[in-house]
Amino acid sequence: MKKIVLTASFLALFGNFTKAQKLNSTEKKIVDYINQQMPQTEQLLKKIVNINSGTMNTEGVREVGGILRKEFDEIGFKTEWISLPDSLNRAGHLVAERKGNQGKKVFLIGHLDTVFEKAMTFTPYTYLNDSTVTGQGVNDMKGGDIVLLAALKALHQNGLLENTSLTAYFTGDEESAGRPTSISRKDFIERAQKNEIALAFETAVNLNTVATARRGASGWKLNVKGVMGHSSTIFSQQAGYGAIYEAARILNEFREKLSTEKYLTFNPGLIMGGSEINNNNETIGKDNIISPRVMVSGDLRFLTETQKENARLKMKEIVAQSLNKTKAEIVFSDGIPAMEPTPQNEQLLAVVNKVSLDLGFGEVKAGDPGSRGAGDISYIAKYVACLDGLGASGKGAHAPGETMNIKEFPKLVQRTALLIYRLTR
Repeated sequence: MKKIVLTASFLALFGNFTKAQKLNSTEKKIVDYINQQMPQTEQLLKKIVNINSGTMNTEGVREVGGILRKEFDEIGFKTEWISLPDSLNRAGHLVAERKGNQGKKVFLIGHLDTVFEKAMTFTPYTYLNDSTVTGQGVNDMKGGDIVLLAALKALHQNGLLENTSLTAYFTGDEESAGRPTSISRKDFIERAQKNEIALAFETAVNLNTVATARRGASGWKLNVKGVMGHSSTIFSQQAGYGAIYEAARILNEFREKLSTEKYLTFNPGLIMGGSEINNNNETIGKDNIISPRVMVSGDLRFLTETQKENARLKMKEIVAQSLNKTKAEIVFSDGIPAMEPTPQNEQLLAVVNKVSLDLGFGEVKAGDPGSRGAGDISYIAKYVACLDGLGASGKGAHAPGETMNIKEFPKLVQRTALLIYRLTR
């Protein structure tokens, strides 16, 4: 695979990036410009936060994309809007590219949508105190989008984007990807494969933590059948245990045999049982009838493909051990793959760490992959070296009152600018 072939060259390359060095004169100019432009940068952030761009608000997603597109046009990127088929009911994606031969080819990832749909109570960009702002999507991930854009603006101002190879890709449906993803992520994956490094600007835990791995997410559906009969005959040889007891056995054995495995989770999110389940997922039943039908659906999260496949095998084995007069089947569906931890990702972390130390911001470490959900970067993690969690720091993502640390914001822009600068020399 490409990643294995590149391992030796990556180690050699990143070794050069991580040698002792302080900021050179050019890097100091980059930092100074970022600080000078911070009022304008924050105004741009405020502008896009105050536009609702919930995934299903396609008009709002396109409006945010249009604002960012204009900004990229002004700094010499070639931009285009990637439309998706009407059947997917998604806004599409914004792509901004520069092509050159200097340094590494870097793929930069953001997203335009938020989880806050238009019908929800709107929260505008607001200061809570001198270090905290709130607003819809302020840290997930409009803050990260502006971290990336502001960093590139600083490099452009200092003439440092010439002859670089950079692709900034902002999906319009990260929070709820259009299905099938073989269509909604096709262009995204194809463009990423032309690069060597991917940097994603999802929420940062804090200034000193980034993500070298993210868990993947997939689905499962359990269908259980039993013999319908009078409740007084349950547990008998002729009636058996019924579908509900069999479903309870299966779920409990999932918990007993798999729940202690690190980074593996499996959540039964919906369960229905009774005398009948119709096509609208509505169920009816009575206390004095042994239930012949149960349906359970849930998700399965994992750190590696091996962990996912092993878990599925064990779950199938548990399902096959049916109670008397019952029969069950489990079906799995793939979702977002895992961003697995790799040596290349660790070497990329070392580059970020060196930039942070040179800026005087302290050591940067890898966060716990179990604390992060799946993200767009996971679709391309098997092709390139990856790092995520480089965006705005804050708390409460996906919930009313989502916040961003405004005091760390300039530092994150500075770190991003110097990281891209060093990778593209």
